[in-house]
Amino acid sequence: MSGTAGVDAGVRRVLDTHAKLRVPAADLAEDADLYAAGMTSHASVNVMLAVEDAFEVEFPDSLLTKSTFCSIGAIRCAVEGLLEAAA
Repeated sequence: MSGTAGVDAGVRRVLDTHAKLRVPAADLAEDADLYAAGMTSHASVNVMLAVEDAFEVEFPDSLLTKSTFCSIGAIRCAVEGLLEAAA
């Protein structure tokens, strides 16, 4: 899965499966607050693990922050940065 659209779609799939949001991820703007949409801190850990599996990346400690997982756009940017670093 490559490109911004592919990463965005992959992140939204992970969120639909693991974030326990009150609405489908497709209905959220990329900057919508995922915690306000129902994601708990426990669910965010599941999201992080699922994103690592989906994109074959590993989040370094420096990215294990609430702000990294606060929105679809933030997660996408983190994943894109990790994919670029691995290339």
